[in-house]
Amino acid sequence: MHKGFEVGPQAASEIPEFIVRHTTMRQLQIFEAIVRHGSFTRAAEELFLTQPTVSMQTKKLTDAFGLPLLMQVGRQVRPTEAGEVVYSTIREMFTSLNNLDVALSEIQGLKRGRLRLAVVSTAKYLAPELLGKFNELYPNIELSLKVSNRDRVIERMANHEDDLYIMGQVAHEFDEVEVHPFAPNPLVVIAPKTHPLAARSEISLAELAEYPFILREPGSGIRDATLRVFDAAGIEPKIKMELGSNEAIKHAVLAGLGLSVLSLHSMTLEGPQGPLGLLNVSGFPIMRQWFIVHPKGRMLSLVAKSFLEFAISEQARMRGSMADQWPAVFADERA
Repeated sequence: MHKGFEVGPQAASEIPEFIVRHTTMRQLQIFEAIVRHGSFTRAAEELFLTQPTVSMQTKKLTDAFGLPLLMQVGRQVRPTEAGEVVYSTIREMFTSLNNLDVALSEIQGLKRGRLRLAVVSTAKYLAPELLGKFNELYPNIELSLKVSNRDRVIERMANHEDDLYIMGQVAHEFDEVEVHPFAPNPLVVIAPKTHPLAARSEISLAELAEYPFILREPGSGIRDATLRVFDAAGIEPKIKMELGSNEAIKHAVLAGLGLSVLSLHSMTLEGPQGPLGLLNVSGFPIMRQWFIVHPKGRMLSLVAKSFLEFAISEQARMRGSMADQWPAVFADERA
């Protein structure tokens, strides 16, 4: 490690004076975000700062160290050799500060603390309910919720940006994470209640494939699960449109542009009385689970551990609530 950044049981007076006098924690945070994202713009968005502010603070940090810390490589920003040393040290500092926060939270119990939760976009219908009930139990806990697509959530987890993560698909690349199933996540076929298939009690995949389909973008867990059902039957659906949000898909389905497959959680706000209905299709619903995950070996704060235990304890209640609204989806489980 670079001599100027050695860490150990040294006195505060031994910390290089130029670091204390000429750098700030905010500048270090900005620099870390730029390197992690490879972009000034994305760093500014994450930290809710303007791009000129990010650029100015980065220049001040560069001037303080007296060496170029960043360089432009194509469309991305990369750290120089000196920047790599600074970035590595900042990451170590932030890890230590996180561990300090964990230790202080353990001492104070659940009287204070912070929970940072990141979820895939479909879980935005589920997470606020969980957080709301958790907040009723522990009103002084600071809550943070980030909603992103699956690839971005995986990126956040790799960078240890949050305490816990909720997703509906855990693939082979997650060998280094702890996985906790905690809630049902049925995938259902939706259509306008006026659709010709809405009155049918049994619909084959072949019949379904005669109608245009609206799917999530490539990389979506729902899309992958849907296509696997069709592939297993040797049937190719007619994909008319790809959309990046569940709300956009529901509007497109309601407009008569096609059928779709969504998580049942995305239908809970409208409920069974809404304009969209569920089709009784062979191979559906696809009964999946929601998972809370976190990197193996990461020390969870008392707040994070408490939320994890709380979410798992809520499984029966959430399943019962959904089954009351949509009994046909859970008919096999109740038989």
